[in-house]
Amino acid sequence: MTMTDPSPVISAKGLDLTFQTKDSPVQALRDVNLDIGAGDFVSFIGPSGCGKTTFLRTIAALEQPTGGTITVNGMSPEAARKARAYGYVFQAAGLYPWRTIAGNISLPLEIMGFSKAERAERVEKTLALVDLEGFGGKYPWQLSGGMQQRASIARALAFDADILLMDEPFGALDEIVRDHLNEELLKLWARTGKTIGFVTHSIPEAVYLSTHIVVMSPRPGRITDVIKSPLPRERPLDIRDTPEFLEIAHRVREGLRAGHAYD
Repeated sequence: MTMTDPSPVISAKGLDLTFQTKDSPVQALRDVNLDIGAGDFVSFIGPSGCGKTTFLRTIAALEQPTGGTITVNGMSPEAARKARAYGYVFQAAGLYPWRTIAGNISLPLEIMGFSKAERAERVEKTLALVDLEGFGGKYPWQLSGGMQQRASIARALAFDADILLMDEPFGALDEIVRDHLNEELLKLWARTGKTIGFVTHSIPEAVYLSTHIVVMSPRPGRITDVIKSPLPRERPLDIRDTPEFLEIAHRVREGLRAGHAYD
């Protein structure tokens, strides 16, 4: 399934991925076709084990497809990685406890060879983007889980890639913190205009955040629906109580049910 952007930044055509195991091959993705346009916020939702994270990892060249093609900015995922085309946020914050928050954010910049002055400037900028000004000198254990995850997002933003890939970054947080970070992520997206790929198990989260919602079936992962959201890009949290929001959520549920019909 495709979106309407004439020059997609991410494009998968007939994508298959099969893992070889000791027992038997496991097909994680089957015939995935998807185009993602510049500046879109695309959420991937489906049951556990449906290939959401596998697809995100394929975009990031962390997994290799066994069939079909995938391009990022017109390049192979490997070339896009070398071109620093994307940042990646994992499920866990993954911050080094012996480095300050600023030190953690600066780490990929150090690896990439940025000067000390430029690292400091970018760290300060990204701390402001995620509302962590004044916390650069703290250590991860001195911050709440939500703040640690914001620091992880800042680390992915530090080298200013146009694409941000997020693998269920708020799944381990309580609902109140999750709602707050959803609001903050929308503000961040509005400020930066980045293209975001976001994995979630939460229907309300997917509907609240996204311009497009990609519904996936149980393994082998297939796309059962791509829902283009009619909601405005500026979304207060209470939009979740509106008929428009509930209608989209209903369609997502129907898509998930349809996916099970393939089994």
